[in-house]
Amino acid sequence: MSINWFPGHMAVAVKKIQDAMADHDVVIEILDARCPMASANPLIESLRLHRQRPCLKVLNKTDAADAAVTPQWLALFNAQKNVHAIALSAKKPGDAQKIIAAAKKLAPHRNDNFKPLRMLVMGVPNVGKSTLINALLKQRKAKVGDEPAITKALARYDLSPTVSLTDSPGLMWPKIDHPEDGLMLAASHIIGTKAYIESEVAEFLAATLLARYPKALAARYGTPAEVKTLDGVGVIEAVAAKRGFKIKGGDFDFDKAALALLGDYRSGALGRVSLETPTSRTARPLAGVKNKDTIENPGDDA
Repeated sequence: MSINWFPGHMAVAVKKIQDAMADHDVVIEILDARCPMASANPLIESLRLHRQRPCLKVLNKTDAADAAVTPQWLALFNAQKNVHAIALSAKKPGDAQKIIAAAKKLAPHRNDNFKPLRMLVMGVPNVGKSTLINALLKQRKAKVGDEPAITKALARYDLSPTVSLTDSPGLMWPKIDHPEDGLMLAASHIIGTKAYIESEVAEFLAATLLARYPKALAARYGTPAEVKTLDGVGVIEAVAAKRGFKIKGGDFDFDKAALALLGDYRSGALGRVSLETPTSRTARPLAGVKNKDTIENPGDDA
């Protein structure tokens, strides 16, 4: 199953972000700590490298990710040129302040009243950009919601006389090269629901969790301890059995159970899980923007 989602407003945003990049010192890319590489937008990477801007990669939602996996991602990103990575949770008081200190280290020449630090905050939709910005501002100014693509325009905020930040719309890229990346993004509620079939995404999620976190599934849904007898469909059927989801005639309500599994993952009810690790991606090439034409010919709005 290939998933792509690039609404028209994102294509418009690309041009605005290209222009804004020239007036900013540091790009802050917010990632989902549960799937950091899948949520790393290659279009953002292309735009910042074109302007030779350093990047602070912020692994948000780290409280929902596997504590043993997140340090592996930090090590990988911190080994990259002109990149620094930190992990935090937007919901944890004070965590957002780590962003300013880390960004200042990437632009030491911009740290006084004459040369204020200008940060451009970017990322795919629904990774917590607005929540982090509100935490930095210590007031609710950026729109927050539990649906992708809430922010649709650039907005600048002054944090102090020496620091400003600009919020940008959640930005996808025109073509997701690897189907698994699209499935991880859909499972993590980063892609609009009209772009995928939820039961198929839930099957992928179930199979991934079965391979990586079988004990979490067993604790939540009573799945068999012997995972060799189970697959993704079997996990969803176990969810239906546990919750009593049935349709007329007594069969399992597969679609309802699939939504329940997705909801449990997204809410953290399954515990701290990571859908990918650096090792799990080594056999695959990184996704990337093929050419300029893919940016100039977006898909339909979701």
